[in-house]
Amino acid sequence: MFNPAFSITNKILTNIAKIEAAEEVIKHSPLLPLWEKQFKQDAIIRSAYHGTHLEGNTLQKDDAKDILEGKDVIGRPRDIQEIINYRKVIELIDEEANKKIDKITEFLIKKMHRTITDKILSTEQMGVYRNKQVIIRNSQTGEVTFKPPPPLEVPFLMREYIYWLNKDDKDRLHPVLKAGIAHHELVRIHPFIDGNGRVSRLLATLILLLGGYDIRRFFSLEEYYDKDAASYYHSLQKASAGDLSSWLEYFTFGAAVEFEKIKEKILKLSKDVKLKEKFGGQQIYLTERQMKLVEYLHEVGYIQNQIFGDVFPEVSEDTVLRDLQDLIKKGLIKKVGSTKAARYVLV
Repeated sequence: MFNPAFSITNKILTNIAKIEAAEEVIKHSPLLPLWEKQFKQDAIIRSAYHGTHLEGNTLQKDDAKDILEGKDVIGRPRDIQEIINYRKVIELIDEEANKKIDKITEFLIKKMHRTITDKILSTEQMGVYRNKQVIIRNSQTGEVTFKPPPPLEVPFLMREYIYWLNKDDKDRLHPVLKAGIAHHELVRIHPFIDGNGRVSRLLATLILLLGGYDIRRFFSLEEYYDKDAASYYHSLQKASAGDLSSWLEYFTFGAAVEFEKIKEKILKLSKDVKLKEKFGGQQIYLTERQMKLVEYLHEVGYIQNQIFGDVFPEVSEDTVLRDLQDLIKKGLIKKVGSTKAARYVLV
């Protein structure tokens, strides 16, 4: 019987407290609907990009965004398909969360795998437990880092795992801890020939959604893992010895970082809900760059041409000027002065 071993450390308690606090703020902060839609779209793009980049996908984040918006992108067919599939699984788990399912079934896990490996694995391997032994190696050194259980044990281990997932332990096990344990255990069993990491991360997300931690579907745990993939894999590997405490410290810290980041962004933008009143209830749409400009003006008070490059090193001065002109038309900012030393300030 699967019975995970771990201790509730001070780090875990601190991280969960931060998650709870951030979740409460996010849940009750007012946001214009167009911003809310944009936050959700951004979370999908980040999840699809970082969730596949972790596994070796070579596409850039802008490529992932273009693919999800239906634009043509030049790249390896597998990489493009992985992005498309990731979005489809996010939609699948959203549907399941909206239905408020009370059980995570073997059928659902296999369906997630079929969706995430569509047009990548053969039909015989999609949603089917592996029938051969696999070995996980360090992609750089070739060293064997982990040897999953033999294939004969997989169906039995998965039955135990699913039984554990569906135990009524709401009063005993925090949903964030349950998501972290579920993530690690599915990686350890490694039930499929490929796609185990992606299914594990998305299943953890589904468990958070079902546990009430949907924070309006704004979050992407994948970005935190991808920013330091070595730490992510090391934490998973370390827990394979049996004690999940350090992995849960890592997992809860990552969730806290992501939730805090969203909370801070929402708090800044929530200040501007008053703009809705200024426009007589009319909703306004700001691009991500324009939101960053508004945030910057809130913090610093003004912006000038000569510092465009510091704030937006990735875009040209003309592009920033176009964004500023649009904000002037919307009545959000004004230009003070007419030379290169002119300042742009909030109205």
